[in-house]
Amino acid sequence: MSVVVLISGRGSNMQALLEAGLPVSAVISNRADAKGLETASARGVATRVIEHRGYAAREAFDAALADAIDGFAPRLVALAGFMRILTPAFVARYAGRLMNIHPSLLPAFPGLDTHARALAAGVKLHGCTVHFVTAELDHGPVIVQAAVPVFAGDDEASLAARVLAAEHRIYPAAVRWFLEDRLRVEGQRVIGRGLSESENTLISPDPER
Repeated sequence: MSVVVLISGRGSNMQALLEAGLPVSAVISNRADAKGLETASARGVATRVIEHRGYAAREAFDAALADAIDGFAPRLVALAGFMRILTPAFVARYAGRLMNIHPSLLPAFPGLDTHARALAAGVKLHGCTVHFVTAELDHGPVIVQAAVPVFAGDDEASLAARVLAAEHRIYPAAVRWFLEDRLRVEGQRVIGRGLSESENTLISPDPER
């Protein structure tokens, strides 16, 4: 019952999963210079690099990535800052066991530059979402969300830091619930078995939490 984590950079959410004691069997990156690989190796976790630039087609890269993942026979594949758009075939291969964390309260602000867009839109609450991955980018069933306030003096960096702290709280929780068979998908809704209403939402406007 293991987890393979996919990263492209520093892998702070991957580190949060490790610090939570979750059974991460491998960390795979599409970039050899991803700092998170060093973090994983220092903790004795297997690492692999599948450079996307070495493949002419997205489908060929995804096939190689899937082969590397399947070598560890994980129960769950967790995206943690993996900066690649996955092909429908790859998503279908891991349907129901492919999870992502996104730095906004989906369906608001899918895609990139979420913090700048939130500030430009003048929203009073921002946050993060853990969801199951589907072929439609950032539109899979929502598992859990955490909200943080947006202050008048915020810039992208301050808002991003507040959201990241919330990400580090909810991603380990969502992964643990999955491994404990506490999540059930009904259409676009995720039902948490034995979870309280607060656990299902984790709305937390306190910036210190």
